[in-house]
Amino acid sequence: MTSILLLFVVGLLLLGFEVIVPGGILGVIGGLAMLGGCVIAFGKMGITGGGLAVLAAVLLVGLLLYVEFRILPKTAMGRRLFLKAKVTGTSHVAREVDLGGKSGEAVTDLGPTGYVMIEGKRHEAFSRSGFLDVGAKVKVVGMDNFRLIVTLEK
Repeated sequence: MTSILLLFVVGLLLLGFEVIVPGGILGVIGGLAMLGGCVIAFGKMGITGGGLAVLAAVLLVGLLLYVEFRILPKTAMGRRLFLKAKVTGTSHVAREVDLGGKSGEAVTDLGPTGYVMIEGKRHEAFSRSGFLDVGAKVKVVGMDNFRLIVTLEK
């Protein structure tokens, strides 16, 4: 009985910390601990005890989720943990479409990626010409997602 309760407590604590520490590892380990407690309950107490353990696990996890997502966001600590602001930024790729054929200069080594300065603005770039040193004159030949594709200007 003690091992079942210990596994349930450890499982609930790990599931609770999953909100604070993202990544899923704590949640998976916590879920496995709760599952282990249910398996031990089936082994030691039979079907009735195991069924009650599963019911208790489901109710405890449900209560934990309710507390984490309904009550915690209203507390002072919860307001620091949850994101409230909207992301309103947009990609600047649409503005760079007209940079095709423009010339610039490498402001970092391009090996083959780095940064170039074109028309007074710094842009991430990929060099088709391989490694380029700082100060190399480059020409924009295309775009790939969020970076410019450049070659050595001749």
